[in-house]
Amino acid sequence: MPHYALQVLSHCRRLPHRRPARQTHPPASAAPSYHRILVKHGLIEKNLSISDAYEVFLKVGADREVQKFRRKVELGNKMKHVPALHLATAMALQSMTKQELEALKSRIEKKRI
Repeated sequence: MPHYALQVLSHCRRLPHRRPARQTHPPASAAPSYHRILVKHGLIEKNLSISDAYEVFLKVGADREVQKFRRKVELGNKMKHVPALHLATAMALQSMTKQELEALKSRIEKKRI
């Protein structure tokens, strides 16, 4: 085989590419979704502990106004069932105005005292 043919063949070979291993779970430093939801809507500080954030999240979910918004969101989207409470609550919070969120925040803070 001539020398130039070997050069062509060596260029045609595909070298196996090493792909980084996929992460199957988020890093340990990632906050749970309910924590991120509450931070996004200004209901808690980012540095609040996970256990305290969960308590606040339960209070937010139990709030009558949030429940009303959750029902509106579910009916508006014609959803028969929302599989996760945090998803329904996030959608309800997203549909609330800034004033409604501030009122919710003050109600939650009153309950914490």
